[in-house]
Amino acid sequence: MPSPPPAWSLPEPMRAMPVNDPTLPAGWAAQPKWDGYRALAGRWTDGRVAVQSRHGSDLARAFPEIEAAVRRLPDDTAVDCELIVWEAGRLAFEHLQQRMHRSGSGAARAATEWPAHLVAFDLLRVHGRDLTGRPFSDRYPALQALFLEEGLSAPWSLCPTTTDPKQAAAWLADYTAVGIEGLVFRPLAGRYVPGGRGWTKYKARHTVEAIVGAVTGSLRAPTTALLGRCDESGRLRYTGRTTTLNTAGRHALADQLHAGDTDHPWTGRSFSAFPIGSVC
Repeated sequence: MPSPPPAWSLPEPMRAMPVNDPTLPAGWAAQPKWDGYRALAGRWTDGRVAVQSRHGSDLARAFPEIEAAVRRLPDDTAVDCELIVWEAGRLAFEHLQQRMHRSGSGAARAATEWPAHLVAFDLLRVHGRDLTGRPFSDRYPALQALFLEEGLSAPWSLCPTTTDPKQAAAWLADYTAVGIEGLVFRPLAGRYVPGGRGWTKYKARHTVEAIVGAVTGSLRAPTTALLGRCDESGRLRYTGRTTTLNTAGRHALADQLHAGDTDHPWTGRSFSAFPIGSVC
């Protein structure tokens, strides 16, 4: 006979509203904002586990090493996390994208090539006790205790947290160099409200000039722009890509594009999860 459904399920994740002020408010805690995929992880009493995206998609098949890590949780426990990949001392979001649609042997190979990590920042349930109605000032110490009691180690990682505005500002200054996007602020007295927006987030922004060296999609309908900057020798180096362009952005960019020559420095190369379809 099939197993009965679990007595509880992973909730819809709590969300954060963007703010323009990076200052940590009094009575709040700050955590680094990771450049990865939001993931809720849980283990049930019968041994079943789940790794779920913020949209409810199953992540376990694409990240078998993370599924194995979640099995190290005690029964009836759920954690709110960020799924990330490190490469050469920096967060590599593009490798997460490359892994998302793999499964089976392909996912296993990718786990060896680009291993993922789970950065835990909130504890929703532990040993069958629902913590969502408790304040963050209770939930985070319980998360720290879980790491100590269970000896959780890589690919698990405990997200650093501070109530010191100077420490939060230092993280913002120091961590963005390795790909941290900014800060997330959580009220110490706040409950975890599934689907609610009781948190805030500040995203660090740095403005520099860049060259649109290529696009994904086509010249007439670009999907994203691949950006580059010239190094000291004058060679065009890939530095990143835009988010998916909206309709207006696609039309505006398409008006400025033209096909590159065969001596374009990126001809035949690929970046992130997408091959270069057209250069400009």
